[in-house]
Amino acid sequence: MSSYIVSSGQYLSNSPIPWTSGGDYYDHVSVLSGGIVKNETLISGGSISVGSGGLAVGTVISSGGSLTFAGGGSGSYTQLLPGGTLNIGSGTTYDNQHTTSLTATSGAQINVLSGGTLSNADAASGGSISVGSGGLAVGTVISSGGSLTFAGGGSGSYTQLLPGGTLNIGSGTTYDNQHTTSLTATSGAQINVLSGGTLSNADAKQFGNIIVKSGGTTENAIISSGGGLGVAGTASGTIVNSGGVLEITSGGIANDNTITSGGAIDADAGSVVGTTTVSSGGSLTVASSAAISGVVTIANGGSATIWNNAGGTIDLVGDTNHGLTISGLENGGTVSTVISGYTGTGPGDSDSIDLAGVSPTGATYSYPSNDQVVVTLSNGNTITLNIEGVKTTGFALVSDGNGGSLAEVCFLAGSLISIPSGTIAVEKLAVGDNVTAYVDGTETVRQVTWAGQARCTVRPHLALDQAGYPVRILKNAISEGVPFKDMLITAEHCLFFDGKFVPARMLVNGRSIFYDTSITSYDYYHIETADHSVIMTDGMLTESYLDTGNRRAFRQNNAVVSIPLSRNLSWDDAAAPLTVSREAVEPIFRQIEARAENQACPVQTAPKPLTYDSDLHLVTDTGATIRAARTNNDQVVFMIPVGVDSVRIVSRASRPYDALGPFVDDRRTLGVLVGDIRMFESNATRLLSAHLTEEGLSGWSNVEDGTVRWTEGNAFLSLGHRPLGSIALLSVQILASGPYLVTDTTLDVALQA
Repeated sequence: MSSYIVSSGQYLSNSPIPWTSGGDYYDHVSVLSGGIVKNETLISGGSISVGSGGLAVGTVISSGGSLTFAGGGSGSYTQLLPGGTLNIGSGTTYDNQHTTSLTATSGAQINVLSGGTLSNADAASGGSISVGSGGLAVGTVISSGGSLTFAGGGSGSYTQLLPGGTLNIGSGTTYDNQHTTSLTATSGAQINVLSGGTLSNADAKQFGNIIVKSGGTTENAIISSGGGLGVAGTASGTIVNSGGVLEITSGGIANDNTITSGGAIDADAGSVVGTTTVSSGGSLTVASSAAISGVVTIANGGSATIWNNAGGTIDLVGDTNHGLTISGLENGGTVSTVISGYTGTGPGDSDSIDLAGVSPTGATYSYPSNDQVVVTLSNGNTITLNIEGVKTTGFALVSDGNGGSLAEVCFLAGSLISIPSGTIAVEKLAVGDNVTAYVDGTETVRQVTWAGQARCTVRPHLALDQAGYPVRILKNAISEGVPFKDMLITAEHCLFFDGKFVPARMLVNGRSIFYDTSITSYDYYHIETADHSVIMTDGMLTESYLDTGNRRAFRQNNAVVSIPLSRNLSWDDAAAPLTVSREAVEPIFRQIEARAENQACPVQTAPKPLTYDSDLHLVTDTGATIRAARTNNDQVVFMIPVGVDSVRIVSRASRPYDALGPFVDDRRTLGVLVGDIRMFESNATRLLSAHLTEEGLSGWSNVEDGTVRWTEGNAFLSLGHRPLGSIALLSVQILASGPYLVTDTTLDVALQA
């Protein structure tokens, strides 16, 4: 290399490099302290190095040429043409604001070396920017086909990843989106987290992807509609929203995951899925030879498909949870996964587990322990399942090919049933005994055809009406002598009033009828007569067992009896109709409540104060809060800043069952009732209707009449495509709200987003 030196006070301009002068050939120029080069053009093989105190102005770097700043050298108005190379070395801060077009494109390369800083540069199609150990890139724009790579500990902030661009996070680099304007992979953009790299708080949506290679780490990623996250390394704190997919490939580990409605996680063979919450409408698939580490919680309406060798724990939330499918048991085997929360709380309201491909014909059951069941198939093969409390809840395979066991509710031990000769404790009744039934008010003797027993263990973390606590009805609560002693029954068991059956939970008033939280584990019983009957328990008219197809959840509490075939009846076959309408139940509730007040029954559960203040606001995907700009009748108007593509409609939320009273049989969590939503932007008006057309939309309850929909307190709303640089007005029609329990707090957006 032949170098030409520009020293202090010297000036070089308008020379193509390499060049020949006075017979000498120069392919490199060194600019020393106080030296200046201006309007130089670097062609293939030519290079300039600018040292401490040196200055390069207006340099054009053509294909094969290179410009290097080192030790504090500076420059401005640099033009980087296709195939050229720019190196930003130690002590140099290069800011694109003084540059005509500092864009790496078509094979051009910008290297940020240790101690160097690059600001506001672009990586366009075919161009690349590399930030090495100790280097810093601020405000980089990665356009379609361009790439930005951090390696060996290089760092950056305020990166903009445009559709089709690529960002690589290499070893030693931790990239945190909290200092980034919009680090979202979308429309073909991709973020690669390489071995030793860490990415935090990034998003992928609308056909954008984040790929975590072996040895790479991602934290708190949000995967939304059309986005994907592929993990061969480690991921934690991932939220998978509707339309998003997290795929854990062989060797990958994903912990602390949340799957919202419409989201999915697929764990491939050789991968590990850690603690995960599967919301209603979400799905988890764990392949054979993939493992579960920790607890997978499946909400009612969520689903998980696993193989028998997955391990870990599955917790079924609610008492009608049918979301778990276990494969790999066609020829028998042992399920290594522990299943908890396997319960039932009312007639026909019970959990079930689908054992894929297993025939129930001729199956028999044994219980080596309280938490284990062994199923012997007709071919002699056995299936062993580890289900907490299975011996007391019972287990059976149903004839549709799914493995299922439904826990049924009934009377607690000690309840006195009226018989022709007086009363008898329910646990002492046996097949063939006579009980007194009431048909159109007339006493009739009916024979017991079946009796069963099961056990309930309360889950105190749930709401009182769902936890399994028994309902205590105080002596004389209904009228004098009714009941003639304190009565304990399960929440879903029905009482008989005015020719109709009413679930006990709908009459809880916190004084004379309340949940007895001192009882956390108990046996309960069922008795059946040939026809469904109105019978008397503790002096109170109630119901006998109605066989809705779940008889085998109970073990028989007498010695040897014949088991009648399941008749799969419904409430159409009941002795009287079931009513849960407010119009029918509230008058009964008010009458019992007034009697409790007149008798000065002590308050067992104090009513909680209410508010009608919905605390309605919006939250952006970056966590910013937007308050209403104005309210006009039922229209609430918000000002939407530039660059906000989606928001969440956040408010207080309560169940009508809690806020209005248990006589309202609506146990949905409701925020505000939304009608039309309109967007005013760029002199145009758009009607946003996804909340009225998309089932399973995150944070929304069911659509009603096709025109309105309740939020659940934190509802996702896409604003659609927005013009660049525009501010908009969003008008949300709020048709109803509240009341809310004062103790309810606005949902945590960070967990629900």
